[in-house]
Amino acid sequence: MKLSENIKPISYLKANAAEVIEKLKTDHQPLVITQNGEAAMVIQSVSDYEQTQETLALLKMLAQSQQALAEGKTVSSEQAFAQLRQRPRRRQDHRQP
Repeated sequence: MKLSENIKPISYLKANAAEVIEKLKTDHQPLVITQNGEAAMVIQSVSDYEQTQETLALLKMLAQSQQALAEGKTVSSEQAFAQLRQRPRRRQDHRQP
């Protein structure tokens, strides 16, 4: 993905907002918006933004897991399941609203 190929001035966004929105939805490529000749923002579709956020969350969990492993903060699967079995179970309330 080359952001340099998807650069438009803010005046273009103002004049073509509906067209820009449709292009973002179909192309799944972010768009750089410039103001006074400098990059001011990057816009993308909501679905692409959500996917990016999910990816970042997974990468964060992976980094945390790798750090815990490096620090020796791990337990065996047997220990993990034993700890889960010892936790008190929460009652589920099946009443209708």
